[in-house]
Amino acid sequence: MDEYSREELLRIYLPGYQNPKIAALGGGHGLSNMLRGMKRYTNNITAIVSVCDDGGGSGILRKDLGMLPPGDIRNCILALSNVEPLMTQLFDYRFTEGSLSGQSFGNLFLAALNGMCPSFDEAVKRAGEILSITGRVLPVSNQNILLEAEFENGQKIVGESKIFYAKKENDCRIREVRLIPQNPTALPESLDAIRDADMIIFGPGSLYTSIIPNLLVDGVVDAVRASHGVKVLVLNLMTQDGETEHYTAEDHLRAIIEHGGEGLIDVCVANSAPIPEDLVRTYEKEGAQQVLTHNDEFQKRGIRTVLAPLTHCDQYVRHDPDMLARVLLDVLYKWHA
Repeated sequence: MDEYSREELLRIYLPGYQNPKIAALGGGHGLSNMLRGMKRYTNNITAIVSVCDDGGGSGILRKDLGMLPPGDIRNCILALSNVEPLMTQLFDYRFTEGSLSGQSFGNLFLAALNGMCPSFDEAVKRAGEILSITGRVLPVSNQNILLEAEFENGQKIVGESKIFYAKKENDCRIREVRLIPQNPTALPESLDAIRDADMIIFGPGSLYTSIIPNLLVDGVVDAVRASHGVKVLVLNLMTQDGETEHYTAEDHLRAIIEHGGEGLIDVCVANSAPIPEDLVRTYEKEGAQQVLTHNDEFQKRGIRTVLAPLTHCDQYVRHDPDMLARVLLDVLYKWHA
């Protein structure tokens, strides 16, 4: 198990050092936060984003316009963008009144591009060009996909946005998630990016609703196994209420293996910094705890564990984007050395 101090990490890499090819799979705020740090060190980034979201503003546009959900895509585009702060604020702006209340301008912008372009991935590409992003953002698939969860008591629920409430009602763990339709076709560019990557990153992000759904798209697991790149799981800092309560690091790993099979993870990157007590108490009130790593399961499977101080804490516990990027680059170069 490797331990890095903050002082050591600060002198490992300088911005622009080499230009590795990175494929990052996930969705939600965790993925976009990681991308903000990684874009300082390479422009060969491909964010491959789950398209199962059916809640909030994305869900409304999905229902009304028949388009794929734009929310997680928008967050990744903004994370990789290189435009004036006002433009970023504009795309992140949420309306507060009328029929558009709760909807973001960025979602509406992607909806307009989707209407103009022959496919959703083309609309995403055009948005990336307008915002001058570093790298690419790709949907994992252009198909209309729903997420179904089955709980340990046998109950099932369809719809990503309903899983939280169904888990609370059933009061047991998620046994399995699956896609409807099963084995949807992956975007060819997403598969190419995975196969060609020097590093494939899973997470950070929601285990069952952001990370695992990508593995269920036809061809993704095969592309991961075919890649010469190092496969890295970035462990979440905290468990997620309504999804992974009381999960350890080993529980996260087992869920990925149960859905995607063996051979998908070479290295697990986890946080070693303590969480401030006041934040621990706040998260406990919301049913979340710090994810603990015991390492036995990882060693047994031949997976290396890298510990480093990765937190940025204000009113929430988040990964520090720059620290995480530096650790990931160190893992990459040591693997290919």
